[in-house]
Amino acid sequence: MIALLLALADPRLVETGVGRFAQFADVASIEREGDVARTRSLQVAEQGFHVGEVLYVGGWSRWAFDCKAGTADRLDFASLRADGVEGPAMPDPAPAYDAAPGGDAAELLAVACGDQPPANVLSLEQAIQRGQSALVD
Repeated sequence: MIALLLALADPRLVETGVGRFAQFADVASIEREGDVARTRSLQVAEQGFHVGEVLYVGGWSRWAFDCKAGTADRLDFASLRADGVEGPAMPDPAPAYDAAPGGDAAELLAVACGDQPPANVLSLEQAIQRGQSALVD
């Protein structure tokens, strides 16, 4: 539990894809138990993303992946404001689903279930900058 708390405080983020949002896997949070891998991901929104008067940079999700079956289960989502305030986490009650090739879940699954941790990792600030830049292109 202490290792997980430290991972949440100091993410090591790997870019997994860019679509409507830029997605990053937090390799510091990966936990494996048999065929199941749990991790969290960062979803970065375009620069200037407001909801009402509040400026957001994206949000965090926790995931559970069945590495053998190739399924993904997004457990929750917690917004991330530009001032660093997170949450609250809102549960995602949808059941696990097949991680379709090329989709966000499959890209996150590949990192969470991979045997070799990625070499190029980013801090939270670096990931937000990279994600917002990628969304402009």
